[in-house]
Amino acid sequence: MIDADLIDTVLAIVDGHRSELLAAALALLAVLWSVSWRWTRTVVTIAHEGGHGLVAVLAGRGLTGIRLHPDTSGVTVSTGARRGPGLVFTFLGGYPAPSLLGVGGAALVAADRSRLMLWIALGLLAATLIHVRNVYGAVAVLATGGLVAAVAGWGWPRLQDGFAAALCWFLLFGGLRAVRELQRGRSRGRHGDSDADMLAWLTRVPGGMWAAFFWLVAAVAVIAAAWIMLT
Repeated sequence: MIDADLIDTVLAIVDGHRSELLAAALALLAVLWSVSWRWTRTVVTIAHEGGHGLVAVLAGRGLTGIRLHPDTSGVTVSTGARRGPGLVFTFLGGYPAPSLLGVGGAALVAADRSRLMLWIALGLLAATLIHVRNVYGAVAVLATGGLVAAVAGWGWPRLQDGFAAALCWFLLFGGLRAVRELQRGRSRGRHGDSDADMLAWLTRVPGGMWAAFFWLVAAVAVIAAAWIMLT
């Protein structure tokens, strides 16, 4: 028998967070539906490659450039030692990046700072654009930045709140799906060039364990964001 207090709690959460739940539902649909995912996955790739780039710079490596491709893949090139902690952290920075950005954005949305969150996102996109080295990548970043700038600059407050929440949820759910695609690719024998395999080569820790770590980060990020925005 279902506890009546539990039902009341769930109904209170739904009633008090309708916009956040609607944003989550739309973001989940965009990630699960193959057609929309094919068109929007590049946003997750931008965050992924931006994570590599940011960590490379923080680790003292030289950031040579970022390329984004029409098949939604990407590559970040940095210069420096061919082994060592700096390169390990650089490869480690990709898959967790969308999820961590989603959690950070969720904290700002929950604090009624959605407009600030959008301007921060725009600043990160601008920093990424500086390092993009191909036409498709530049167009993808500009298109994403243009949409964010339009909402941040001219959207009414409720639109900004809804868009910011949807963007956070999209990065969170997209981070999960990206890790799933990584794991699926490895299970089909496409080894050697993924972040997990490069980390395995650098650290001697099996690639499957790195993939599991990416799963853990993505799942915890979704739970943390739900807690932040829905409680």
